[in-house]
Amino acid sequence: MHTIEQMKHHVSVRNYQKKAIPVEIKQELLLAAQSGSTSNFVQAYSIIEIGDQAKKRQLAEITKFSGHLNQAPLVYVFVADLYRHAAQLEKHHRDLAPLTNTESFVVSIVDATIAAQNMCVAAESLGLGICYIGGIRNDLFKVKELLNLPKLTVPLFALSIGYPNEKNDPKPRLPLNNLVSMDSYKIDEITNLANYDEQTSQYYQNRNSHQANITWTEKDLDFFSEVRRPEFARFLKEQGFDL
Repeated sequence: MHTIEQMKHHVSVRNYQKKAIPVEIKQELLLAAQSGSTSNFVQAYSIIEIGDQAKKRQLAEITKFSGHLNQAPLVYVFVADLYRHAAQLEKHHRDLAPLTNTESFVVSIVDATIAAQNMCVAAESLGLGICYIGGIRNDLFKVKELLNLPKLTVPLFALSIGYPNEKNDPKPRLPLNNLVSMDSYKIDEITNLANYDEQTSQYYQNRNSHQANITWTEKDLDFFSEVRRPEFARFLKEQGFDL
């Protein structure tokens, strides 16, 4: 399948075959990840493979609803990482302030996310399925302890990878006129979601599994009905970031 067609058919996969991923493929996935763009070549991220089954179970418990993490043949945690840069600065007796500000933290998030998405595209090109798992941020302090994370690191998400047992149809994405503007932000076009709600309602009612009578707007309202992970800012400060 052409790369663009493959990307347009992306779905999250949460049901994997009991089939190990060969070491050679794992190596290719990691090489694809590290080949992504990176701001000023700082490469401000790290990747931790979770091979210990007890740690997998603990991560799954933290996520609360990602039980498939237990069964996934391959699980990586992507970490925004400025610790190695701090080690170099300290070695050369330099000030750490340029590392601990919000801009540097954002750079590390972007670097880690680009690396992860590169890995995902590579994985799907090889017939694998993937699922991003942001639920590890439900208890950042526990994840920090579990993975022995030093200062100036933040675990952003896990990524489960395996050979799919089944897939849903791709979810209909926002129409381009709700996403793309020319020269300025087109408020009326971007916020007019009536057609998209009708489209997503049909999708949820007719998809292969977990059918539901709901629209995108209704799901969005439910998601933002509470303040999520309010301790995130405290975690960042304890990790040494000056926000």
